[in-house]
Amino acid sequence: MKKRVALITGSTSGIGLGIAKAFAKKGYKIVFNGLEKEGPEIAAEVAKKYNIEYFFSNANMLNPEDLRNLIQQVISHFGSIDVLINNAGIQHVSPIDSFPEDKWNEIININLNAVFHLTKAVWPHMKTNRFGRIINIASVHGLFASEYKSAYVAAKHGVIGFTKTIALEGANSNISCNAICPGYVKTPLVKMQISDQAKSHKLSEKDVINLILLQKQAVKEFVPIEIIAEMALFLASDNAATITGVALPIDGGWSAQ
Repeated sequence: MKKRVALITGSTSGIGLGIAKAFAKKGYKIVFNGLEKEGPEIAAEVAKKYNIEYFFSNANMLNPEDLRNLIQQVISHFGSIDVLINNAGIQHVSPIDSFPEDKWNEIININLNAVFHLTKAVWPHMKTNRFGRIINIASVHGLFASEYKSAYVAAKHGVIGFTKTIALEGANSNISCNAICPGYVKTPLVKMQISDQAKSHKLSEKDVINLILLQKQAVKEFVPIEIIAEMALFLASDNAATITGVALPIDGGWSAQ
């Protein structure tokens, strides 16, 4: 396989970083993206470990112009974008009657609108190359709802609908589009939720994990980031060419209920 280029948003922490490491290990050229202050160092460390070419961008998912510029910068730098992994996301938990409007807008813009802007920007390039793999990291909350997560659930449901539409539009150009729908993964964002809920419910963090977070999962364990990364690698491969428009749960049996 020629060394393909994978652009992974939100790839300097959490699920995105795990995916970036897996793709780097397979020899992909990686476009890292993140807003962490130490982002450039994280990207450089992964690139050095796996001896790959890389590009780092702190493009803000809230700014469509940043996203359009990012696509052009990467194509100018590497000559190609073969895989787009829309992973960046944020969360806020609140009842609807007190849900902050600025948080609603921010979640929709980062978790859904950025997926649209990046896909639209890379689309002509992938059509010309007659190859593209677009992988959206959605969530089991793109398939089911939970209380107090109205913006996140709405955004992730939107991502899955968008995924299906793009799969249909790309089918004749060898562009696939799929969504991975993880259950709970122990990312920095989830660790913050555990701490916050422990305080608000006056529970231990262990009880928050077992009684609240993993309550709907049949397998009472966090989903390993490595499994999500391996699935992304498969969906990006030539062998997955006829898999498109799928919303694939990796959720410890949550969706089996």
